[in-house]
Amino acid sequence: MASANNKLKIISLFTGAGGLDLGFERAGFNIAVALESDPACCDTLRANRPYLPIIKERIENVSIEVLLKTANLKPLEAALIIGGPPCQSFSLAGLRKGINDDRGQLLFEYVRIVRGALPLGFVLENVKGLESWDSGKALKLLLSELTQPIEYQGQSYTYTVSRPQVLNAVDFNVPQYRERIVVVGNRKNMTYCYPKGNYKKTTVWSAIGNLPAPKEPSAMAKRISETIKERREKHGY
Repeated sequence: MASANNKLKIISLFTGAGGLDLGFERAGFNIAVALESDPACCDTLRANRPYLPIIKERIENVSIEVLLKTANLKPLEAALIIGGPPCQSFSLAGLRKGINDDRGQLLFEYVRIVRGALPLGFVLENVKGLESWDSGKALKLLLSELTQPIEYQGQSYTYTVSRPQVLNAVDFNVPQYRERIVVVGNRKNMTYCYPKGNYKKTTVWSAIGNLPAPKEPSAMAKRISETIKERREKHGY
């Protein structure tokens, strides 16, 4: 059983710069460990959260034992595991190799950590394209893996996974059209109800209009902006 000390502790996977973590922190949770392989992201995390335990490594190279020891947790103690495995393999803007790509296989590294750490629940997010890849094959396989019984110390645990849902950031006061499929599960046999957006759009100007005038963007920023423009015109997001 999770102690009172650990009831709000989170294991963060594929942490990136900590955007998803920030939302959970604002909701009252504490990040016990962050697992991220990108050096720039790790530097950003250290700059903003100097006391956060960070494992700078690829997830497939990290054992459950090392992850839990770094988080100062035991199996069953974490409140949640959160994270968004790399999405390029499923993105409508990419080659869509899905689980035939090494990056697509990282979905199942997320599953491995869930099954080993046995948190009370988990939240996984990915691009909308995960839902449609190969007629839903990847998503069905993911859900099958997440709901398999887990034996630990003579007891059996099973995760109840609510039907995945696509949420759009623009429906939650974010000035960005950003659709993501969200998968939520728990081992308390509870059904999760996804939040409903307020559908009141927030403009970019209302969000950042009071910032100082920007400097001339770098050549790289201009190049990236062109790729975003092309993707927007081609795919609508």
